[in-house]
Amino acid sequence: MSRPTRATGRLARYGFGTAEGDGGARAADLLGPDGLRLWRPEEQEPADEPAGELLAAMSRAADPDLALRQLHRIVEAERRMTDGAADSPLLAELHADPGLRRRLIAVLGASSALGDHLVAHPDHCTALRTAPDGLAPIAEGRLEPAAGGNPVAVLRTAYRLALLRIAAADLTGGRGLEQTMAALSALADATLAAAYEVAVAELAEGTERPRLAVVAMGKCGGGELNYVSDVDVIFVAAEDADLAAATLVATRLIHICGLVAWPVDAALRPEGNRGPLVRTLASHLAYYQRWARTWEFQALLKARPAAGDLALAQEWIDQLAPLVWRAAERPEAVEDVRAMRRRIIDHIPPKELEREIKRGPGGLRDIEFAVQLLQLVHGRGDETLRAPGTIPALRALVAGGYVGRADGEALLRGYRFLRSVEHRLQLQGLRRTHTVPTEPGALRWLAAALGFTAAPGRSAVESFRAEWVTHATEVRRLHAKLLYRPLLESVARVPADGLRLTPEAARHRLEILGFADPAGALRHLQALTGGVSRTAAIQRTLLPVLLSEFADAPEPDRGLLNYRKVSDKLGSTPWYLRLLRDGGPVARRLARVLALSRYVADLLARDPEALRLLAEENELAPRSREVLREGFLAAAARHADPVEATRAVRALRRRELVRVACADVLCRAGALAPTPTRPDGANRPAPGLADITQVGTALADVTDATLAAALRAAQASQPAPEGLRFAVIGMGRLGGYESNYLSDADVLFVYDPPAGSSESAASAAAHAIAEELRRLLGVPAPDPPLGVDADLRPEGRQGPLVRSLAAYAAYYARWSRVWEAQALLRARFVCGDAELGAEFEAMIDPVRYPAEGLTREQVVEIRRIKARVETERLPRGADPATHTKLGRGGLADVEWAVQLVQLRHAGRVASLRGTRTLDALAAAERAGLIDPTDAAEMAAGWSLAAQVRNALMLVRGRAGDQLPRHGVELAGVVRLLGRDDPGEFLDEYLRVGRRSRAATERVLNA
Repeated sequence: MSRPTRATGRLARYGFGTAEGDGGARAADLLGPDGLRLWRPEEQEPADEPAGELLAAMSRAADPDLALRQLHRIVEAERRMTDGAADSPLLAELHADPGLRRRLIAVLGASSALGDHLVAHPDHCTALRTAPDGLAPIAEGRLEPAAGGNPVAVLRTAYRLALLRIAAADLTGGRGLEQTMAALSALADATLAAAYEVAVAELAEGTERPRLAVVAMGKCGGGELNYVSDVDVIFVAAEDADLAAATLVATRLIHICGLVAWPVDAALRPEGNRGPLVRTLASHLAYYQRWARTWEFQALLKARPAAGDLALAQEWIDQLAPLVWRAAERPEAVEDVRAMRRRIIDHIPPKELEREIKRGPGGLRDIEFAVQLLQLVHGRGDETLRAPGTIPALRALVAGGYVGRADGEALLRGYRFLRSVEHRLQLQGLRRTHTVPTEPGALRWLAAALGFTAAPGRSAVESFRAEWVTHATEVRRLHAKLLYRPLLESVARVPADGLRLTPEAARHRLEILGFADPAGALRHLQALTGGVSRTAAIQRTLLPVLLSEFADAPEPDRGLLNYRKVSDKLGSTPWYLRLLRDGGPVARRLARVLALSRYVADLLARDPEALRLLAEENELAPRSREVLREGFLAAAARHADPVEATRAVRALRRRELVRVACADVLCRAGALAPTPTRPDGANRPAPGLADITQVGTALADVTDATLAAALRAAQASQPAPEGLRFAVIGMGRLGGYESNYLSDADVLFVYDPPAGSSESAASAAAHAIAEELRRLLGVPAPDPPLGVDADLRPEGRQGPLVRSLAAYAAYYARWSRVWEAQALLRARFVCGDAELGAEFEAMIDPVRYPAEGLTREQVVEIRRIKARVETERLPRGADPATHTKLGRGGLADVEWAVQLVQLRHAGRVASLRGTRTLDALAAAERAGLIDPTDAAEMAAGWSLAAQVRNALMLVRGRAGDQLPRHGVELAGVVRLLGRDDPGEFLDEYLRVGRRSRAATERVLNA
């Protein structure tokens, strides 16, 4: 009993018995003396050397047991046909022809259906013989029908022989995936053509041959047919007179192909199965011009002449092409394609969803839909994309710069893998399936058929699963990235002519878009898109969309110029254009900020890498005060040299200014507006012109962090007595958290000498620290300057730059004037010694919040100073109605009124004790000190003036308080504020200003 066991153990080494689960016992019977006579059970070895070679070939099959069973059945059938002859001609030929042996065994081990066919037709095995010249049989999808006999039966036999050759070449590496798909598609064409001729021949005598075209659609049209699939077609007749006979031919063709090979599906025709099977060319055109939906044009991407009247088929395709390449311009087109993909997924049974390699998430449909949508959108202007096949189209998209190289390669790898899995699944039983099996034996067979082998610690099935998951995950990610790319809708809205950036077309489009200097703009375009580099190709993709964005700005030429400057600096970096193409709304956001804001454009010219901020929603939210402070201090600490430390801090400040300014410019940009989320996932609005207090706070926080880090560097470089305390106090707009983009830092410097030290030494050390701080922040650099202004200190410029806490207390107790108390209303600790800062605030509280309020003389003095400021500081020629700072109802009006109320009442009303104007105004209203209507009018006037002032700085790139009454700057401000009509906005500003002025006068004169 031990001998057979050892024999079967030897056979198991060839892979036999795995599928059967019998350790090779069944294989021993089939191979032994009573079977194929290839195995000597007593000696436990192959019968001879040729038998060993045949066993080795079977061991390499996807399923050695299946290959053996199929071969045994064929030999048995052969013996029955030869009256039980002992020797098998097939086995002899397999011994003599290594190529035949390799091809036949591969087919028998991978396809039970083709094996069954060969059992029924043993003589068909010869179709896989090696040719006399040593080459493999031709496997290009040619039909070689025999003469005579029933034409349908003859066609069926010829089809199976051609399919057998294709499968053999595929399984033995004689054809790659693309060649196999092309051969299967060619075989489909040949079968359709043969069936067409059979159907025409069966027409009643005297019937004139109709002009009928058979147009291949779907996978067949794309030249990417698989082994078992419906063949999608559309039938086109030339004239009405052809319809009757053409319908008979089409009906018969469908029937013949169903008998011979596969079902023919004509459901992609107009009106689907409810419509006539055959239409004339004119009828098709009328339908597609009026009724066709987006998915029908998407289907036409793969249309290709297949059989019948090929010239008519090509004419049909050519006449429909203009409609196909305009389909993406429909407002709903992009979303239609996306919705169709979602519906396909929704119709998959839940139990099959994760195993579907075609329709499921991460499957073939994900790749096909992404490619087809990109074709529809970009193919309007780039004819190289008009390829019917998925792989050629994807390669063209990569070559044209529409898809990144890495993304394109990942999609190609995923497509090849998934199609290979589909081919192996279908080839096994020649049945239509796209679902990975769950049964262990079927999975082992599939893994082996795909070439996976066991490795240490991992079975072949585990290796297959791991690669499948990898590809599916990557395909799903890239599908979402490409199909839902925001740029697609923007490109789709550009007319087809606008996508062709030829000099003539570009000049014409630039004139239409409102560029003031089309010739100059054209030179920029030629510099950006000239040549055949990949960079130029991607620019040609982006610029039609960007030009439309530039055109929405008051100065399109400036937007294009700024874009060229940024591109010239970053065009050679690997991430720049990839970010614009793939980074969601980045391209359109960049276009908006470059076209509307000289301030942002200047910052990006100095730090172009900062445009990465436009890609992430949370990157367009201001950093918290604590995060800024920690980051700036850490940057300064990395450098021993105070100049280098401050340079690093100023670079961080520049990046934060870009962050806030970009969010500000984009906050009213509709779909482009940033929507950052909190760490807990809750939505929060981005800072922007709509909420001027957030902008002021964000900019003040940046200045605070800059001063803190620069102070640390200054203190490290200046010797000082041990225990010297030093603090920076914010004043003016910095103290009130109302900074704008070009604000200086109004400050006071205060120190406290250590006990027992020399006052003069402490004063000198503190003065050196303050001067070093100002010097470091004033060193020429490419970053925006931050002026440190200490003019609000006691005695102004005539007084010492730095005072001790005691000196400040003595001065304010003896010499302080009412305007100085007014200035102190905004004083707050910024950086340095926090305890000293708190002591300073406590010391000045009685000064700025007098317990008894103001005397009548002090109130008169404040009104007098305000009137003088209004008269003397308003620039000559300025329009007081539209001056945001000193004009009627503007910033100064409201601030003076609110500060007067604070000085008069904050001593007894604690809620008034704050540095922010709007907070103090709201507190005064709640305390009944200001009429609610007046408070509302003042808040509206201050907010609008502050918004306009910030917008003016963003538009101009320099300081300015005067809102012009006409021109591009007014248009830019209006655009930034989300308004449409400059005239209407100016009227609104004047109206709000008048009401604010009247309210402030009532408060000032109360």
